Amino acid sequence: MKVGLQLFCTDETIRPEEAATLAEERGFESLFFPEHTHIPVSRESPFPLGGEAPREYLRTYDPFVAMMAAAAASERLRIGTGICLVAQRDPIVTAKQIASVDLLGGGRVILGIGAGWNREEMENHGTDPDRRFGRMAETIEAMKAIWAEDEPSFHGKQVDFDPIWCWPKPAQRQGPPVLVGGLGPKVLDRVLRYGDGWMPTVREAGGEEELLGRAEELRRRAEDVGREVDVTINGAPAKAERLEKIAAAGPDRLVFALPSAGRGPVEERLERILSQLEQAGLGGHLGAA
Repeated sequence: MKVGLQLFCTDETIRPEEAATLAEERGFESLFFPEHTHIPVSRESPFPLGGEAPREYLRTYDPFVAMMAAAAASERLRIGTGICLVAQRDPIVTAKQIASVDLLGGGRVILGIGAGWNREEMENHGTDPDRRFGRMAETIEAMKAIWAEDEPSFHGKQVDFDPIWCWPKPAQRQGPPVLVGGLGPKVLDRVLRYGDGWMPTVREAGGEEELLGRAEELRRRAEDVGREVDVTINGAPAKAERLEKIAAAGPDRLVFALPSAGRGPVEERLERILSQLEQAGLGGHLGAA
């Protein structure tokens, strides 16, 4: 089992390269950066956790710029999006960005994706919120074609282009692994259609029980069609007793959230995570390949 971190990195927090150095020094496998291009000032979309969207949601760096900074400051640390809102992105531009970071970073990118919750944000990008899941699927399928083929083309309902030349190609053959985020009733179908794994987020105390049950269902379904899929538990609780239960179910990766803050609070959180991993008997997973 691998152990990673997630950070809403902004112009007011620790810098991405500094966070990457701290993570690698302590043996963490990965560092994930979330994405919001913007938050509309006036919106009706409710924040999924209730209340107003936190300040860091308004100020995130472009994830691929943050990932490149983190990659340049590290040697082994895997760098990822947790998550990238691909349904509101241009697939050709995004495919080039991801391939560029993966190639320059030595093949360390993990692509966590989601369709998003903020309808007004999507609409500002020209994305129909009611068709966002179809858009997400076609965007991923189109990007995989761009990464794998010399003259890719794609003809879908929302993504459509004739043969193109588009380099560079990713260092990872066929492109970085795609982890599909989300908790909806159809998310496992999406993983099996175009993902390499599932990346659900633990929302509340005890919420991992349902996730682990669905993860077992995903593995059974994947085995039935001759596939292997990874399960990454995002928002892992930094509490030893809960970590023991989660680890017993055999997820492939745990990802802990870091505070959107300066170096001091980030280091304090890292020490708590390390302490709870040790208490849970999971400290040996740090530095695991």
